[in-house]
Amino acid sequence: MMNSALPFTRESLHAYYKAGGKPADIIRESYRRIAAAHDPGIFITLVPEAEAIAAAEKLPPFDPVGTPLWGLPFAAKDNIDAAGMPTTAACPDFAYWPAEDATVVARAKAKGAILIGKTNLDQFATGLVGVRSPYPIPLNAIDPALVPGGSSSGSAVAVARGLVTFALGTDTAGSGRVPAALNNIVGLKPSVGALPGRGVVPACRTLDCVSVFALTVEDAWAAFTAMAGPDSADPFSRAVPLVPQQASEPHPVIGVPRAEDLRFFGDGLQEKAYHAGLAQLESLGAKLVPVDFTAFFETAALLYEGPWVAERHAAIAAFLKTNAASLHPVTRGIISGAEKFDASTLFRAQYRLAELKLAIAPIWRQAGMLAVPTTPVSPTVADLAADPIGPNSRCGTYTNFVNLLDLAACAAPGPFRPDGRAAGLTFIAPSGADGRLAAMARAFHQASGVTMGATGAPLPAETGFDDPGRDGLIEIVVVGAHLSGMPLNHELTSNGGVFRRAVSTAPDYRLHALAGGPPKRPGLLRVAAGTGHAIATEVWALPPAGFGRFIAGIPSPLGIGTLKLSDGTTPKGFLVEPEGLIGSTDISPLGGWRAYIDSLAR
Repeated sequence: MMNSALPFTRESLHAYYKAGGKPADIIRESYRRIAAAHDPGIFITLVPEAEAIAAAEKLPPFDPVGTPLWGLPFAAKDNIDAAGMPTTAACPDFAYWPAEDATVVARAKAKGAILIGKTNLDQFATGLVGVRSPYPIPLNAIDPALVPGGSSSGSAVAVARGLVTFALGTDTAGSGRVPAALNNIVGLKPSVGALPGRGVVPACRTLDCVSVFALTVEDAWAAFTAMAGPDSADPFSRAVPLVPQQASEPHPVIGVPRAEDLRFFGDGLQEKAYHAGLAQLESLGAKLVPVDFTAFFETAALLYEGPWVAERHAAIAAFLKTNAASLHPVTRGIISGAEKFDASTLFRAQYRLAELKLAIAPIWRQAGMLAVPTTPVSPTVADLAADPIGPNSRCGTYTNFVNLLDLAACAAPGPFRPDGRAAGLTFIAPSGADGRLAAMARAFHQASGVTMGATGAPLPAETGFDDPGRDGLIEIVVVGAHLSGMPLNHELTSNGGVFRRAVSTAPDYRLHALAGGPPKRPGLLRVAAGTGHAIATEVWALPPAGFGRFIAGIPSPLGIGTLKLSDGTTPKGFLVEPEGLIGSTDISPLGGWRAYIDSLAR
């Protein structure tokens, strides 16, 4: 008999199936949980239970590798098409019946997932609070007094309540992150274009991302990679490296807002939770570097205060012309604001955005990623009733700029606020860094000690990330300034590099600080077997093109050779020509470059 308290994580469900459990029973349990939740605001439309059970019974034999989402119940935000069900975008008069599934829904099903229903949202995905809907408002899973977060409100609550394993949302300005933070779950916002948008009602088509909610980072990653990849019928989709980083970097440098850039709008408890999260990052070995957020904030202002709101107007212009009264008053007011912009305003804004991207670029040489409060406030439903605009705008303080700047992000639960409400951090990095962000988010989530969503179930031990894109990566061993947290590490990350492991060499090497500089450079020399030292290294992995770009910049007397590591592997790595050791200092007894740099500081 199935345990009704079974967490709907992929690990738990696949263990259940491996032991002989039937997916049809899990689907029945999903519907039982939906009924027991007594929350009519979560779903707009449910797949008839008999149809969902029939889909579960038609699954091919259990194959968690070939079909990694096998037997997992999932939900989709109701601006994402599912054949045989209306797409409403939370506007009943807009509803239409699509002939086929959206690409992401079709791919999830092809990988074994079972669709349960279509979830509620801020109408036309315009909002970050989840209360701009003509349907009942989903109840925040942690504290019903709070807003559920939007626009992907129903998807987040469905996951947090343990009704489904994962849910699809969309994210233009933070809609895949803010609801995650307010409901104590993971919100993975991929690189723009990584998940195709065909079959999704657009908000801002050039910026929209399909996002993934899950109880764990591993489950969000599994769903993401199962659906990712270009769609030949979607001109805005693109190939993004699906390269997981199985472990977080041992010494990451993480950018955080300067003290003068922290905005909590008087919410002292949210501020306390944020600083608790930063302390947790430091306990994981992170070095926190204050970053000037002026350009990020100006970019964020472009999204709703600039002409990009016209893209929302373009998405529903024909419907708006004849059905303006059908829109939620707040939604109508925001989208109608597009009428004050003209083409020249848009071009000027695009020029300014290009300048802002240029101003922000040096930050990625200073820090490998950013960590920000996912939301600086936790507004209540009453707050929104009193002021429908202000709290919503404040929720987007650290989310609105991400897609305009072509960045990836992952929101992870962190230490709760002192009042028991959920909080967390969002990790942000340039497009293609999804794997590195997932690794950091997982380490942070694991260290937080929180339960999963509102289920009360403990977070399981770390499991491996699905790795559909690792084939073809080339490992490289670094010993000096390219180590994590060191000044040249960005040369790896900017070329698509991901951290693999920290490991020492066999005791067959000597490490030297080369003459000249600054900057100081290391030289690793191979000597007779057993006559050297075990030198601390890190192994990173690069795609072939990135590997080529990286090694092309290596200056003499350094070069690339085959290294022998203590774990028995023999990847390529940095070595020095003997002639380059003239005037150098042998620092081998220190055991590594990081220890040498620390000794200089002392």
